[in-house]
Amino acid sequence: MTMKIAIIQMDIAFGDPEANRAEAERKVQEAAREKVDVIVLPELWTTGYDLSRFDEIAEKMDGPTHRLLKELCKKYKLAILGSVAEVQGENYYNTLVGYNSEGTRILHYRKAHLFRLMNEEKYLESGDTKGNFSILNHKAAGVICYDIRFPEWMRTHMLDGSKALFVVAEWPKPRVDHWRSLLISRAIENQCFVIACNRVGSDDNNRFGGHSMVIDPWGNIVAEAGGHEEILYAEVDLSDVEEIREQIPIFQDRRPSLYE
Repeated sequence: MTMKIAIIQMDIAFGDPEANRAEAERKVQEAAREKVDVIVLPELWTTGYDLSRFDEIAEKMDGPTHRLLKELCKKYKLAILGSVAEVQGENYYNTLVGYNSEGTRILHYRKAHLFRLMNEEKYLESGDTKGNFSILNHKAAGVICYDIRFPEWMRTHMLDGSKALFVVAEWPKPRVDHWRSLLISRAIENQCFVIACNRVGSDDNNRFGGHSMVIDPWGNIVAEAGGHEEILYAEVDLSDVEEIREQIPIFQDRRPSLYE
């Protein structure tokens, strides 16, 4: 079974959830015309890194962004993933959520590794649970940006048989070569598809690199965006993962007792 994916590589209006929701809705509508199964939005796509105003713009899990995502998923019969600013009590999180075609939440992952270069640790709490979930009857995992620099965290997600790793990001342009190399490495070492959405544009402190990608379990690039706004489309067959893992059985040949 193939999965048709649309990655919405968009600019983000800094600290303006209403404008970003409206723009994302237009782009989801455009992608839906291509009969896709899954749409991926970037990291913090409703707010950007306006962290100092999270007390004003972060949402609870039943807020307007979540209501919109549920509505769009049900309307177009597809799944949507993306990270948003979450508030719970007095704490704020960078949270990756996913909803399926019935509008049911299938993913709730709070970013585990906070990025000091963009001051996340000053405003946010880190998550302490994995991002594993099921999509179209396949096991998958979702992580956020800086997480991909921690290969042990990626491997932890793959040990349950997950076949796809979804990554959402606001990865800076000066290090976009790292982005590409890390994603390819994560695909090869975990023998999985990597489906990665990065934003473009800039805020007062950063320029963002785009180059959203879909990579197969051999490390081959299936599709790659450039440095500007676009919707990247790709089709993947997750059944390929099992065949590749049988050819080179790295999961069977692991020796975890040596790694502690």
